[in-house]
Amino acid sequence: MAADGSAGGSLLAISDLHVGHPGNREVVDGLRPGSRDDWLVVAGDVGDTVADVEWALGLLSERFARVVWAPGNHELWTPPADPVTLRGVARYAHLVDLCRRLGVLTPEDPYPVWRGSGGPVLVAPLFLLYDHSWRPDGFDTTEAALEEAYRTGIVCTDEFLLHPDPYPSRSAWSAARVAATARRLAGREPGLPTVLVNHWPLLREPTRILRYPIFAQWCGTEATADWHLRFDATAVVYGHLHIPRTTWHDGVRFEEVSVGYPREWRTRSVPPSLRRILPAPPA
Repeated sequence: MAADGSAGGSLLAISDLHVGHPGNREVVDGLRPGSRDDWLVVAGDVGDTVADVEWALGLLSERFARVVWAPGNHELWTPPADPVTLRGVARYAHLVDLCRRLGVLTPEDPYPVWRGSGGPVLVAPLFLLYDHSWRPDGFDTTEAALEEAYRTGIVCTDEFLLHPDPYPSRSAWSAARVAATARRLAGREPGLPTVLVNHWPLLREPTRILRYPIFAQWCGTEATADWHLRFDATAVVYGHLHIPRTTWHDGVRFEEVSVGYPREWRTRSVPPSLRRILPAPPA
C-alpha cells in the first residue's frame, strides 16, 4: 500500500456523513476503496458525538491508504447527549488527538502531498468556520441578519450547540483560523498546486441556490473568496450545503461532496458515493 498514492490510486472525497442516522451509518459501512492506494478526504460533519466520529473515521482509516479530515460544524457541537462535554477549542483539540490515534490527518498536521495521478499536489485540510459576512442584500450588519433569521425561524443549530470558547464569538474564532491558515498556505513549497478541503465553501457563489438565502451567513466567510486563485488550487472540496455537485469558478473545479440526511439523499437519482478528485474526471 503506497501511502502517497503513487502506485496508481485515486484521491477520493466525501462529507456530511451524519452517521447518527442509521441509514447514513449503512452508507459509511458500505464505502470501499477502488484501489489499495486510494486516499479519502472527509470534509466534515462525520457525526454529532465523539463516539460517532471515532467509529466512522476508525472504520475508514482501516480501509483507505490515507484518510484526511477537516472538521464540520456538527463535530464541534457539544450536544447534551454526548458524554464528552468539551466546548470550543478544547473540543476541537480533543478531536485532533482522536484522529492522530486513528492515523487520520487533520488541519493541525503537516499537509500531505499526493503523488499519484494528477500530482504532485498539496492536500490541505482546512478549518476556517464562518463570520456572518455572507448576509442577504439589505442587511448591513451581523446583528440585523441574525435578527431576521430568528424572525423567520431559519436559524442554524450552531447558535445553541457550537461554542467558541475561549474566543468571544465564532466570528472571532474564524478570523484567527483564517489568518493562521493563510500564513501556512503562503509558506508552502513554491509552485506546488493545492487541493483545498474545507467543510464550508470558500466562496459565496455555491450558496446562491439555497432555498433560504438567510442561512448563508453560517456557510463561510468573504475572507476566503480568492483563495482558490491565491493558493493555486487544482480543486476545492467542500460540503455543508447538502447540494452535491461540481461547479467551476475562475477555471477552478469546486466539488460539493456531501451525503446529507437520509430524507435528502433518498430522493436523488444517484445514491451516495465517493467523489473522485484526482486524477481529475472528464470535464
